[in-house]
Amino acid sequence: MAIFSRSKSEEPITQNHPPDSVPPGYRNSKPTLLRIFTVTIYLLATIFLILVEIGNINNDAVIRSTYFLQIELANIIPASVPNAVFINSIAQSIGLHDFYQVGLWNYCEGYNGEGITYCSPTRTLYWFDPVEIILNELLAGASITLPTEVVNVLHLVRLASAWMFSCFLVGTVLTFLCILVSPLGFSQRPRWQHKAKRVFCRQFPVSLLSLAALLFTAVASLIATIMFLIFQDKFSGAADLNIHAYLGKPMLAFMWIATGLDLIGFLMQLGTCCGVCCCTGRKRAVRRSQMNEVGPEGADNTHEKTVQDVDGSATADGSSGGFPTFRRSRRG
Repeated sequence: MAIFSRSKSEEPITQNHPPDSVPPGYRNSKPTLLRIFTVTIYLLATIFLILVEIGNINNDAVIRSTYFLQIELANIIPASVPNAVFINSIAQSIGLHDFYQVGLWNYCEGYNGEGITYCSPTRTLYWFDPVEIILNELLAGASITLPTEVVNVLHLVRLASAWMFSCFLVGTVLTFLCILVSPLGFSQRPRWQHKAKRVFCRQFPVSLLSLAALLFTAVASLIATIMFLIFQDKFSGAADLNIHAYLGKPMLAFMWIATGLDLIGFLMQLGTCCGVCCCTGRKRAVRRSQMNEVGPEGADNTHEKTVQDVDGSATADGSSGGFPTFRRSRRG
């Protein structure tokens, strides 16, 4: 019979929660803002990558100013040379343009007073060959000698351009897919309810996709920056020719901003994956539930609640209804 109820343990008696239940102290916040933020990140990255893809393909606004490299040939003969102005006018008459711009799919050319006058047809795996372009535009029988440093690196330019083109295209597609898939990386259920198999099948593929988008975009941006920096150095370093080469700042800004946004999206997915696997927050929720069962003055109310439950069950059975009930409360 449960007549006398005495507890020797001074630890609070807590209720056992099933492994998959939500403790009373757990605050389950919906990841709506995280999903919106991640989708916005990848949407902006996709827009910037599309601007890189369509840069320099025609003479439209914004597009014509988005290029990797611009080569100035307006004053190819230095002014210190006698009759330099006359010689430069002859260079234009035999087919040379004032400037050439290089994009991902083609090149454009034009004159300083008129702007862009011609853009070549777009071509898959395009690579910039200044020797071929200039020789094709010269009159029959005319020739021009380019710096040997430029000619020596053309075979490397073709290989690097193929990798750059492929990585930009794949990175754009993967970044667009992240817009659709990234919200699946955030769950509305408590994190400890996710089993290991569910974590692997849901969080890991999303993180892997975001990592692939980041790698392809970063590699393409790195190849483009290094390759056209070398071009700029070789063209501008020709002492006997007055050639100036300039990097396209909008193009560089677009591709590196897209890379940075992909990096932020990947870090968010990686943090979510690690949080699901390691940092569940269950211990903190259980501790908060235990504190709620303790009175405001620090007294343990769980002990009295347990005694009342025992006495109540005994009275309900009718076996100890005639005996007095003794209660002993623990003093502080």
